[in-house]
Amino acid sequence: MTDLLTVTGLRKTFAARGEEFTAVDDVSFRIPTAGSLAVVGQSGSGKTTCARIIAGLESATEGTVEFAGEHRSTGRIDRAERKRRARQIQMVFQDPNSSLDPRQTAASAIAEILDEHREGAPRATEAQVVELLEQVGLDERTGRCHPRALSGGQRQRVATARALAARPQLLILDEAVAALDVSVQAQVLNLLDGLRRDTGVAYLFVSHDLGVVRQISDDCVVMHRGRIVEAGPTAQVLDHPQHDYTRRLLDAVPRAGWKPRRQQA
Repeated sequence: MTDLLTVTGLRKTFAARGEEFTAVDDVSFRIPTAGSLAVVGQSGSGKTTCARIIAGLESATEGTVEFAGEHRSTGRIDRAERKRRARQIQMVFQDPNSSLDPRQTAASAIAEILDEHREGAPRATEAQVVELLEQVGLDERTGRCHPRALSGGQRQRVATARALAARPQLLILDEAVAALDVSVQAQVLNLLDGLRRDTGVAYLFVSHDLGVVRQISDDCVVMHRGRIVEAGPTAQVLDHPQHDYTRRLLDAVPRAGWKPRRQQA
């Protein structure tokens, strides 16, 4: 299977209070066409910074990104280039409200993206919007609602439909189900799994939740302090961890029957 995305030697430093901080340090990985890779780590591990560089929302200090056989600049890009990349790579964030205008209905928000990425083509039709809503398990009535009238799970589905409206080859999901309750989280994960089979879209799934990672990803990389400390097929990494940090992450996952330890008086 050919690689859709190849990241090599990615590095990102920030200047903070006169000192240099390295957020991402020599990170390399690949995602095959229609593949699914999870980037795992605690907050501050550098996983979201990597995702933002790949999407063109952040510049890199060093390293290369190749997408669909094309070498991408990892420096600052102009608005036209950002728009071009957005046709190929879309992000879905933890908080869907960050991408949804409270003044727009769900249908209007989706139609806006359809129109944005269909230069020279007729404006989006109601049927196209309904089709995208149905792809994420919503109906036409939901399209007439504003974000405040929707549940958290529904808003996240609308945000996903909005991202899919650009017909991207890669969808970056940055903690996209972390704020949802367990039952809604399972519904959205099943939805994403079905979308990958139906559309061939590839996923870069940024998460700290190893249960979610096991369900959604083929492969997994574990990041700690900006570096990859372990990588491989998801089942292998999670069932037979080789690095101490990975083992600590797994040990921190609550298990069935777990009870909090009582404090001594």
